[in-house]
Amino acid sequence: MRGGRSVREWAGDVGVTVLAGALAMVTVGLSQIDQPSQNGAHAQIRELVLTAVCCLAVLLVRRRYPVGLAVGLIAAQFVGAAAYGVAAVAIFNVAALRPWRVAVPVAVAQSAVVCGLMWLVAASRPGFLEGAVVFTLLHAVLVTAGMLVRSRRLLVESLRERARQAEEGQRLRVEEARLLERERLAREMHDVLAHRISLLAVHAGALEFGPDAPQAQRDAAGVIRRGAYEAMEDLREVIGVLRASPDAHGGPGASDAAPERPQPTLADVPSLIGEARDAGDHVELDDGVPETAEVPARIGRHAYRIVQEGLTNARKHAPGARVRVALGFEDGELVVRIENPIPPGRTLAPDGSDVQARAGRLPGAGAGLLGLAERVALVGGALSHGRTDHGTFLLVARLPIGDS
Repeated sequence: MRGGRSVREWAGDVGVTVLAGALAMVTVGLSQIDQPSQNGAHAQIRELVLTAVCCLAVLLVRRRYPVGLAVGLIAAQFVGAAAYGVAAVAIFNVAALRPWRVAVPVAVAQSAVVCGLMWLVAASRPGFLEGAVVFTLLHAVLVTAGMLVRSRRLLVESLRERARQAEEGQRLRVEEARLLERERLAREMHDVLAHRISLLAVHAGALEFGPDAPQAQRDAAGVIRRGAYEAMEDLREVIGVLRASPDAHGGPGASDAAPERPQPTLADVPSLIGEARDAGDHVELDDGVPETAEVPARIGRHAYRIVQEGLTNARKHAPGARVRVALGFEDGELVVRIENPIPPGRTLAPDGSDVQARAGRLPGAGAGLLGLAERVALVGGALSHGRTDHGTFLLVARLPIGDS
């Protein structure tokens, strides 16, 4: 339901009301010329009151009840001459706001009433015919002008609706193009990355099970092989999400889809630390979360991913450095702290990455911290990172657990 009138609509209503008042004064003056008996004080007060009431009605209800307003003003013409001018405005208003099937009968009724009243007070037949023709043509002009205004308004609304539909169609086309590009990128990612990761897994397996390989080399190759396998599983899952149709998550065939892989939780952080140690990283874990603590699975999954990304960043930008991971509770929040020393001669970029590492070390998209910030924001948490006074890089994530 539409609310109150806008400033522009109020301005239009006031203008129409002023016009109605001016026409009412004109018709009152003409009636006093033709009928000197209307010049008395009582008659003038009646005309002024009638003018005020009719103009107030035009101001308040001309948009909501145009036909009712016109019928009421037609009847008010039997009371005083002021209603003649206001009724003419009401006829125009009906033609501007309602179809011609409604406006024409109202105008015919107005003409009939005016002609009937003129017949009663006309001094001669020629004078009556002249007045009847003039008022009938005036009402025809009012109806025609109102219909033109209405048709223009409808045309403008139609053009606006067409423009809105065109914008919506353009938005849908852009979205469709994005989805098609998304599927194309998904296919390319699968073809390229799956091939390279599978080769990595094959070569790592050959090293792991080689009869002449030292035990340390076998262990390292096993870590590489298992990491490549998990990367393949993660890649398959991500590619499946990118290539999935909208019905795959809630359509008729959704129940037949393969079950999703179990998502990591906070309890899987120690095993993640163990894998990093097996790969040669120096990681210390300070787990201050009791085993009986009730951490929602969603928050635990985010904490796991934060630790995973933090270890990856430390491995890329501070290889060989000792990394300290701390988990704990503070003020109803799960706090994850990851700290590692900054190697000498290293320069940090504004996003916390190593400028020298960008030149030729491990590749990356450079959006790890940005992704962590978005992940933390999803649960209403806060993320901070930067260089400390002790020459270390500190990453702190605060995840609220009360509302999850």
